Amino acid sequence: MKIGLFGFLFAMWILIIAGGGILVTILGPFSISGYGDFDLLLTSILKAIIAIILVIAWILVLSKLKNWIFKKEIKS
Repeated sequence: MKIGLFGFLFAMWILIIAGGGILVTILGPFSISGYGDFDLLLTSILKAIIAIILVIAWILVLSKLKNWIFKKEIKS
Protein backbone atom coordinates (compact mmCIF):
# COMPACT_ATOMS: atom_id res chain seq x y z
CA MET A 1 0.00 0.00 0.00
CA LYS A 2 2.74 2.46 0.94
CA ILE A 3 4.68 2.04 -2.30
CA GLY A 4 1.55 2.67 -4.38
CA LEU A 5 0.65 5.76 -2.41
CA PHE A 6 4.22 7.07 -2.49
CA GLY A 7 4.40 6.37 -6.22
CA PHE A 8 1.21 8.34 -6.76
CA LEU A 9 2.51 11.27 -4.70
CA PHE A 10 5.84 11.17 -6.54
CA ALA A 11 4.09 11.21 -9.93
CA MET A 12 1.87 14.06 -8.76
CA TRP A 13 4.86 16.20 -7.78
CA ILE A 14 6.72 15.37 -11.01
CA LEU A 15 3.68 16.48 -13.04
CA ILE A 16 3.39 19.70 -11.03
CA ILE A 17 7.07 20.55 -11.49
CA ALA A 18 7.07 19.58 -15.17
CA GLY A 19 3.91 21.59 -15.81
CA GLY A 20 5.36 24.64 -14.10
CA GLY A 21 8.55 24.29 -16.10
CA ILE A 22 6.63 24.01 -19.36
CA LEU A 23 4.52 27.05 -18.55
CA VAL A 24 7.48 29.21 -17.56
CA THR A 25 9.95 28.20 -20.27
CA ILE A 26 7.67 27.74 -23.27
CA LEU A 27 4.55 29.78 -22.66
CA GLY A 28 6.18 32.65 -20.77
CA PRO A 29 8.06 34.21 -23.67
CA PHE A 30 5.37 33.30 -26.23
CA SER A 31 3.69 36.25 -27.92
CA ILE A 32 1.51 36.99 -30.93
CA SER A 33 2.03 40.06 -33.08
CA GLY A 34 0.34 41.55 -36.08
CA TYR A 35 -3.12 42.17 -34.65
CA GLY A 36 -2.55 45.71 -33.36
CA ASP A 37 -4.25 46.40 -30.04
CA PHE A 38 -5.44 42.80 -29.72
CA ASP A 39 -1.92 41.28 -29.50
CA LEU A 40 -1.88 41.12 -25.71
CA LEU A 41 -5.46 39.87 -25.51
CA LEU A 42 -4.92 37.09 -28.06
CA THR A 43 -1.66 36.05 -26.43
CA SER A 44 -3.31 35.87 -23.00
CA ILE A 45 -6.27 33.88 -24.31
CA LEU A 46 -3.98 31.40 -26.07
CA LYS A 47 -1.78 30.99 -22.98
CA ALA A 48 -4.87 30.42 -20.81
CA ILE A 49 -6.25 27.78 -23.19
CA ILE A 50 -2.93 25.92 -23.29
CA ALA A 51 -2.63 26.06 -19.49
CA ILE A 52 -6.17 24.72 -19.05
CA ILE A 53 -5.46 21.88 -21.49
CA LEU A 54 -2.30 20.98 -19.54
CA VAL A 55 -4.21 20.98 -16.25
CA ILE A 56 -6.88 18.71 -17.71
CA ALA A 57 -4.18 16.37 -19.07
CA TRP A 58 -2.45 16.25 -15.67
CA ILE A 59 -5.75 15.47 -13.93
CA LEU A 60 -6.51 12.66 -16.39
CA VAL A 61 -3.03 11.16 -15.95
CA LEU A 62 -3.29 11.28 -12.17
CA SER A 63 -6.78 9.80 -12.25
CA LYS A 64 -5.63 6.88 -14.41
CA LEU A 65 -2.62 6.35 -12.15
CA LYS A 66 -4.82 6.42 -9.03
CA ASN A 67 -7.25 3.91 -10.53
CA TRP A 68 -4.39 1.62 -11.55
CA ILE A 69 -2.85 1.76 -8.05
CA PHE A 70 -6.14 1.04 -6.26
CA LYS A 71 -7.06 -1.81 -8.62
CA LYS A 72 -3.62 -3.29 -8.01
CA GLU A 73 -4.07 -2.96 -4.23
CA ILE A 74 -7.56 -4.53 -4.32
CA LYS A 75 -6.28 -7.56 -6.25
CA SER A 76 -3.50 -8.23 -3.74
